[in-house]
Amino acid sequence: MTAKLFEAALGIASPWYINGVEFDVAKKTLAIAVDFIAGSRFAVPGVDGEHPVHDTVGKRYRHLNFFQHECHLEVRVPRVRLPDGGIRQVEPDWAGRLAGFTLLFEALIMAMCREMTFAAVSRLVGLSWHQVVAICKRYVELGLEQADFSEVTRLAADETAKAKGHDYITLVADADQRRVLFVTEGRDADTIKAFAADFTAHGGDPKAVESISIDMSPAFIKGVTKHLPNARITFDKFHVIAHASTAVDKTRRIEQKTDPSLKGLRWKLLRDRASLTPDARADLDALIAQVTTKRTARAWLYKEQLREIMERKQVNVVRDMLTQWTTNVMRSKVEPMKEVAKMIRSHLDGIVAWTQTRQTNGFLEAINGLFQAAKRKARGYGNFSTIRTVVFLLAGKLDFSKINPHAA
Repeated sequence: MTAKLFEAALGIASPWYINGVEFDVAKKTLAIAVDFIAGSRFAVPGVDGEHPVHDTVGKRYRHLNFFQHECHLEVRVPRVRLPDGGIRQVEPDWAGRLAGFTLLFEALIMAMCREMTFAAVSRLVGLSWHQVVAICKRYVELGLEQADFSEVTRLAADETAKAKGHDYITLVADADQRRVLFVTEGRDADTIKAFAADFTAHGGDPKAVESISIDMSPAFIKGVTKHLPNARITFDKFHVIAHASTAVDKTRRIEQKTDPSLKGLRWKLLRDRASLTPDARADLDALIAQVTTKRTARAWLYKEQLREIMERKQVNVVRDMLTQWTTNVMRSKVEPMKEVAKMIRSHLDGIVAWTQTRQTNGFLEAINGLFQAAKRKARGYGNFSTIRTVVFLLAGKLDFSKINPHAA
């Protein structure tokens, strides 16, 4: 009766059967012995027919816990003799993609690792940190092997630092499906070259890419121009406005050296006016009223003018307004904002392109937030392979169900 109960619970069917159950109260473990009916023949992938058993090997698989007790399947696994004389080990239907685990147990690990740190999962299931990471890496690699990029035509690329100020990582994503396609170390033109090769390997056509949203990195621009020849380069408005905000803050810091009244205004200048408290808004308005005497006030107005221009949808209107805006700024004495004007003049076509494509890197900024979460999940491990695994686990939208029917 006990054997039949466990066979039903585990989904074990002929020729497999439960040969015994050992429950160790002291160790809080359950060991389930699984065997097969004598004389059974087994199929193996890639070879027609079913084949006789040559010998057996003992295998142990970690399974889902039995209540709070660790559960292991101890299986007598057959090795069969093939028609050509070769010997092949049979893989039971429940065997996972990494040696020593069942599919159900691996599916549990994958689900937990999407929500928790590796260290937390390790503690909860009683595996080492490295075993948890190994399962995730295996599934990510298998998921990437079957990933299809043939329908991708719009991209977004961005960079982020593994550590403050150095060791950069580049992420390339499908702008429509908002999924990460590629993660690599570096941030030069060769990263785009490497992406194009990987893109092709997954059924994508670099020449079919219609647009890509990137920052204004000369290396990225060079790489896109060479390896994604038909892609229209777009610089999204959020990067443009971010440069202007930086110029406002730089102007404030310079002017504050001789004007103490500007102290405490940093976040009031950088945040959206509508989101400020009434008192903070009053402080900001008082500063802006002094636009004729304070360069920080003029810098803030230039930033807001730029924001309004980037909201417009008529390409020619935006081009003309940006041209006039840069002229006005270059005639002013707000030196930090002049750097923004020069940048806009240098990248005018790509900035204006945003008016049509409305293609943004904003979601990649969110993915970069996931990247920071990935670093926390790695618990101090700076290994790029581990970081890459977590980024794909969180933002790759890989289909694991074809690898494991129990995995979402």
